[in-house]
Amino acid sequence: MTAQKVLKLSELEQDTAVRVVVDKVPMAVVLDGNGEVHAIGDTCTHGDISLAEGFVEDDTLECWAHGSAFSLRTGEALNLPAYEPVPVYEVTIDGDDILIDPAVTREVK
Repeated sequence: MTAQKVLKLSELEQDTAVRVVVDKVPMAVVLDGNGEVHAIGDTCTHGDISLAEGFVEDDTLECWAHGSAFSLRTGEALNLPAYEPVPVYEVTIDGDDILIDPAVTREVK
């Protein structure tokens, strides 16, 4: 699979998540306060809730339903009730285009 254009950088609002689906893979795409673009799995691991409907604060995305926060950098669940991480996808910026390959997840060490 190859990276696909999902959005334009100019379409993102800072500290707000946008839901996209790439090859049937739901993702939340976020432009954080530092100007970095992140893509993480859009489904909360505690329940079938879209994370893109949640709240962005610093480098986390919080599920609106039960308050679990996920790291935008690692996908790690930072508090209960979620304890499983969400996937984190590699993001490429090409001019104003945001490209993501749903088959390539980023591992943070």
